[in-house]
Amino acid sequence: MSEISRAEFEVLNALWEKYPVTANELIAHLNRNKQWHEKTVKTLLSRLVKKNAVSFEKEQRRYLYTPLLERETYTQHESQSLIERLFAGRISPLIAGFAKNKNLDKDDISELKAIINAWEQEQRGE
Repeated sequence: MSEISRAEFEVLNALWEKYPVTANELIAHLNRNKQWHEKTVKTLLSRLVKKNAVSFEKEQRRYLYTPLLERETYTQHESQSLIERLFAGRISPLIAGFAKNKNLDKDDISELKAIINAWEQEQRGE
């Protein structure tokens, strides 16, 4: 998977919310949160197309853009990459850091316990 910059990710994230869209529709959507220049968004779309993260289809005189990457696939890849780079592939130091800084709430803890329990059952073949 090609490296996606922060700005490219913002464009891709907007596409995941609604697609297919024209560049102008995407620009209008992005401009709800901050000002984006038309040329910038079109350049980012072009880069994402070259990286096979986005496709386009010509419809009459306009182009409709659609993400090729699924959000979940991208998220899993980036999460694994972060853990590999910062924690030598170990997730426990990451979770411990959140716990020490009190960034985990009861819902986070419950969800983590459920994930661990499901994993343990899967490992036992249940």
